[in-house]
Amino acid sequence: MVGANYMTAATGGEKMKANRRFFQNCLHVVGFLDLFGVSMIVPLLNHHIKSLGASPTTAGIIGSCYGVLQLFSSSIVGSWSDIVGRRFSLITCILVSAFGYALLGLSTNIFICALARIPVGIFKHSLSISKALLSDLVLEKERPRVMGRFNAASSMGFILGPVVAGYLTELQGGFYLTCFLCSAIFVLNAGLVWIMPSSEEFCNGNIVNENKTNDLTPDSHVKLDVLQENKEIIKNHPTWTVRDKVVSVFKKVTGAAFSDMWDIFLVRLLMAISVMLCYSNFALAMEERFHMKPRTTGYLISYSSSLGVVAGFLMGTLSKLYEHSSYTMLMHASILTFFCIFTYSLASKIWVVVLSFTFLAFSTNIGRTCIVDIELTVGKQYGSGTLIGIGQSVSSVGRILAPLLSGFAQEYDACGPPLLGAIMALASIYLMYKCRIRYTGASLQKRKSE
Repeated sequence: MVGANYMTAATGGEKMKANRRFFQNCLHVVGFLDLFGVSMIVPLLNHHIKSLGASPTTAGIIGSCYGVLQLFSSSIVGSWSDIVGRRFSLITCILVSAFGYALLGLSTNIFICALARIPVGIFKHSLSISKALLSDLVLEKERPRVMGRFNAASSMGFILGPVVAGYLTELQGGFYLTCFLCSAIFVLNAGLVWIMPSSEEFCNGNIVNENKTNDLTPDSHVKLDVLQENKEIIKNHPTWTVRDKVVSVFKKVTGAAFSDMWDIFLVRLLMAISVMLCYSNFALAMEERFHMKPRTTGYLISYSSSLGVVAGFLMGTLSKLYEHSSYTMLMHASILTFFCIFTYSLASKIWVVVLSFTFLAFSTNIGRTCIVDIELTVGKQYGSGTLIGIGQSVSSVGRILAPLLSGFAQEYDACGPPLLGAIMALASIYLMYKCRIRYTGASLQKRKSE
């Protein structure tokens, strides 16, 4: 009898792991399709706006509109996903984004084009919610590996999208065709999320099943506190009024934003600005310093993006080598980022640039994954959706500041932006070192084992 129960429990545990792997693979497809669709639009958008008769200033304002909306909506939508559930919020964001891209495909004047950017700017957070969902499904020590693979799958979509868009633009009305294709891809994505099992029910099922088998599979413990919180949210939120939801979102966002996690968010901001400064005038700098043609520069950027995909798939191996210490990985990745940017800014040979960007592709992707893991580990009480949303808002601040800082730095020298980026990276390393007591191995490892 005991043997039969043992076999039943073991079979149930294996089935649960298989179901979770299937769920993760589905989310990888969602991430791939998401960035595949977006990357078809991004390279063509400014050209389309100018073709409608917009001045450079007007084109810049329309482009900035998206970034500003993302800045304020990231944390709100992320917290909203904590309240109403990941699946519902993910489908909503995908469908509203699909509407925005379809409207962009109908834009025959500047007003409609600007109007189309509003729903996308507010609700284009499908990747953030997918990451929050993944963090709910896996163990904390497995999170860097799973996040790395999700980032890799998404990046592959960003690499392939511009290639497809290049062929479509050669057709008559190519931009409009590309927009409608992107919208159709988003609708397909929403259907994929719809047919997947309810994530909340899936997680809650894991609580029971994995508790039954914890003597057989010790590593299969899930985050019971977070999952139980999600269970209560799903149980109660249909009875909440709109006011209750708004108040709850406000409390969660302000609680996390004004918590003692300020140093983590500041490190993220500094590292984001440093990398953006490195890439801000890359094509122009390559032309001025090495007389490199734009096509060759594009090949180098694609090469760097491809290495970023490889880095995502290596996150699981690196996490094991570092004994699941995300802080140590982040520190080493940031130091490598600093040296790569600094070397690039002073490079006199093209092979030095290629070598710098080879290692920079690895360090930046590893660093982004580790900083998200640290945010979710330290501030788990605020909800993964809220934390990832605030992190995206911080990155949006960097996207606003980086062009301004780059412009000022270029007034002095073509190498000014990467040199300033190296200084920013060095400042983040110093801040991490000063705050190491809170986030070094013993502290984080204790949290991960709770």
